[in-house]
Amino acid sequence: MSDASHDLGADLELIRLAAVAAGELALAEREAGLKIWSKSGGSPVTSADMAVDRLLRDSLLGARPDHGWLSEETADGAERLSRRRIFVVDPIDGTVAYMKGKPWWCIPIAVVEDGQPVAAVIHAPALGETFTAVFGGGAFLNGRPISASDTADLDDASVLADARLMEGPQWPEPWPTMRYEKRNAIAYRMALVAAGAFDAAIALTPKWDWDVCAGALIVEEAGGRVSDHHGGAWRFNKADPRQSSLVCSAAALHPLIVRRTAPIPLAAR
Repeated sequence: MSDASHDLGADLELIRLAAVAAGELALAEREAGLKIWSKSGGSPVTSADMAVDRLLRDSLLGARPDHGWLSEETADGAERLSRRRIFVVDPIDGTVAYMKGKPWWCIPIAVVEDGQPVAAVIHAPALGETFTAVFGGGAFLNGRPISASDTADLDDASVLADARLMEGPQWPEPWPTMRYEKRNAIAYRMALVAAGAFDAAIALTPKWDWDVCAGALIVEEAGGRVSDHHGGAWRFNKADPRQSSLVCSAAALHPLIVRRTAPIPLAAR
């Protein structure tokens, strides 16, 4: 995937430092007072989202001007499709939690090469947690190795998902009793699965690349599995920067989850 001249360690340190600086800016912006408005789809965006986006774009593209750029808060264009490597960024994932002063928000950044993430960071400033990974190098939380859980049974598994969805009538094969919790930021949910704090995260609706790209690498490097709910592999830096759905789990649980979710059609995009 990466040629020998491309130093993934240097890329990881670049995006890690950028994420930490972005977290400090986000905290300062909230302390100073936020301007808040709604996007066309109704989701909130703040002045801090835009300020962090500018900081990350300037620092990352300033260091790697040959890379492409994909961010939730930057207008997308076809130019990135011609780049072998791109940055995939969500300035603040979990904006509602951030606005309300809750800790479940984060800054995910990934370097994508030839359609796959090769360096990733998920930084949760309010929790003092920084998850990192490079392709082939394992996954870490604050510099310590992490691994997905070794859970092999869905019964009593801890799952980040909407309990109303999971306990609904649409499933051909009913789910066993599982423990459900919620966290605002999709990237942070994936990081928690990578660290073994939860056994799985499941969502059947399309997810933007900037929400899931960094988490995909961190989970896989921690020994977990990530796919859409039909078991299909993800590829990034496509014209439509979304994945069909999310199944993120301990390795042994992944086929058990996909067996139950596969009969549900993929959402139209």
